[in-house]
Amino acid sequence: MILVTGGAGFIGSNLVAALEARGLTDIVVCDRLGSDEKWRNLGKRELAALIAPEALKDFLAAQPRGLDVIFHLGASSATTETDADFIVANNFALSQMLWDWCAATGTRFIYASSAATYGDGSAGFDDEGTPAALARLKPLNAYGWSKQLFDRRIARLIERGAPHPPQWAGLKFFNVYGPNEYHKGSQKSVVAQIFPRAEAGVACHLFRSHRDGIPDGGQKRDFVYVRDSVAEIMFLYDHPAVSGLFNAGSGQARSFADLAAAVYSALGMKANIHYVDTPVEIRDKYQYFTEARMERIRAAGFTASPTSLEDGVRDYVQNFLAGPDPYR
Repeated sequence: MILVTGGAGFIGSNLVAALEARGLTDIVVCDRLGSDEKWRNLGKRELAALIAPEALKDFLAAQPRGLDVIFHLGASSATTETDADFIVANNFALSQMLWDWCAATGTRFIYASSAATYGDGSAGFDDEGTPAALARLKPLNAYGWSKQLFDRRIARLIERGAPHPPQWAGLKFFNVYGPNEYHKGSQKSVVAQIFPRAEAGVACHLFRSHRDGIPDGGQKRDFVYVRDSVAEIMFLYDHPAVSGLFNAGSGQARSFADLAAAVYSALGMKANIHYVDTPVEIRDKYQYFTEARMERIRAAGFTASPTSLEDGVRDYVQNFLAGPDPYR
């Protein structure tokens, strides 16, 4: 049996689809669906059970011999969330409970960290997982800090030789985009936010640059198509001897202007961009460059080539956003 926390979410539901495509049917999802259309992320899936987060401890207590693997993707993921107590309860305390349970029952544990742990990027984007390396990172918001807090705790436990799951891996996801992100509101990828304006034939909005030497729209991110993120997770599932903290990106930074152009191009249009000031309240925390170093996961044997920005956006726009069924 496999448990996917956050399995009705963006990356989680794409992972559940990939597991089902393997012929796996004993999949349990732990998530909260709410009253919107989030349930559609799982509308095509076969599940063994769907449990609410508050029922998770009871579910685990009923599995004394453990599970095959827990994919822990559930989290409070809004970078704008200001309730730090809420974030710590969801992103640190829950993760620690699952780690301890997996260590005690011999269950493999693969969890979502975040590129938000890198802060403004001044310390680089090297996924070295030692306590000393992690201590050099300075996240810019409570979400990134909560993910960093758990990464650091695991690094310290491993260094001490404390009990741990037979396989453990953390994935620092960069800017993931793709189908099934529609419930995320303002936290949706820029692709999903640009699409309706491009489809309507009007200008999209991007932030103006507030740094010398960087043009408007020249701010760069490591944009990664969700199927590539899922491929990395599935690589870890297929290689239980591989443990560690790994980046999950494309390895190539591209500008927001490039991204916008790719969306318009997928619709057969020329880019139409209007630049607006970055809001003052986030201006000093706004990242101008992210790019995953992928050497460690490559050295572990992950050889899949990343989807180019243009190909990924084209597939997402033409086959999902502009298609008859946007859900995977």
